Amino acid sequence: MAAWRFYHNPRLAPKTLAQPLLDAARQAVPVECADYVLAVHDWSDLDFRSHTSKRDRMVLGQAEEIGYELHTCLLVGDAAGDPLAPVYQAVKSARGLTSSRRRHTTPWPAGRTNLDALAGTMNYVRRLRLGRTAVHVIDAEADSVAHFRAWAKRGHLFLVRVKGTRAVLHAGQKRTLHEVVRQLHGRFAPGEGVLFHGRPAQQFVAATEVVLYRPAKPQRQGRTGPRPKVKGPALTLRLVVNQVRDAAGRPLAEWLLLTNVPAGVTAATIALWYYWRWRIESYFKLLKSAGQQVEHWQQETAEALTRRLLVASMACVVVWRVSRQPGPEGESLRDLLVRLSGRLVKRGRRWTLPALLEGLWVLLAMVAVSEDYTTEQLRAAARSALGETADPGVISKRTPHGPPP
Repeated sequence: MAAWRFYHNPRLAPKTLAQPLLDAARQAVPVECADYVLAVHDWSDLDFRSHTSKRDRMVLGQAEEIGYELHTCLLVGDAAGDPLAPVYQAVKSARGLTSSRRRHTTPWPAGRTNLDALAGTMNYVRRLRLGRTAVHVIDAEADSVAHFRAWAKRGHLFLVRVKGTRAVLHAGQKRTLHEVVRQLHGRFAPGEGVLFHGRPAQQFVAATEVVLYRPAKPQRQGRTGPRPKVKGPALTLRLVVNQVRDAAGRPLAEWLLLTNVPAGVTAATIALWYYWRWRIESYFKLLKSAGQQVEHWQQETAEALTRRLLVASMACVVVWRVSRQPGPEGESLRDLLVRLSGRLVKRGRRWTLPALLEGLWVLLAMVAVSEDYTTEQLRAAARSALGETADPGVISKRTPHGPPP
């Protein structure tokens, strides 16, 4: 009941609750990032179709898909791809946007898209002064010439997966990106080894410069019919083509990436950075199905749910910190948490993030219990649970003044 009241307290601003996450980011970035910090952006639907007590739900897709929309910016290290901390969290509802950047819910303007809102988030990340230049990594939903031009004009660095049908200038010729990729045949070089759906694979990377020259056709939420053309300056970007192949050289996936990151960063590094974009999907998994179960939370408003989300995010940050703790102490801690979790781990792996998260919960509960019961009392309670006779006085909780007589 105390937690319920805490999450529904209107005087507790999400901006205040987000401060520990920002502190964790400022501590981690100088240690885990070499030259840049990857700011990975994504959106995820929170399905609450059966939660009729939530009166501020909105339609997410089909008419029966009702709930909230989660907006996140997750910082990831540029050296090892480790997730560090979500520095921006927001929940979009029928009432508007409740975000960790503001004290109160703000209306969502008509016609505004999620991409339109990204500029404000990018500016916010810059104002955090993390000590490293941010590279904003976004999936194909951000394939938009108008936004590329706007972000570049503001000096933001971005890395976005794009569609092969986009028309560009390449070597003075008008081509689609698919045609440019064919021009790059024979110029692919081996990149980093990665896992693809859990199996070892190899990246092969090629890069070239292209120019976006055509007018933009920005999309507006809720509008139909032809989209107006918006002229803009030609924008030169680097096209990085990342082909993921198996051990036999067969292609498993191909990603076409556009970026304005300086040429000093190799194409192989750019490809690896985009591969690390999946860290945010793993974060959503931790929230949804690996112990946090966000889509089963009973908070009745987006504001209350956002407060709980920020607290749950702190648990994820702790687990990520445990996952990269070096040396024998870190290995021993991870082994203990996996054992406490009761989860099975695939052969060849010693731990998983869901196992660490669940084990951490058990460990903290054990520590809390140990403050009220001695080891002998716990052993007696276990014997009693297994059907053995135990003295009820032995199992009794400690008094505030010490253990029972």
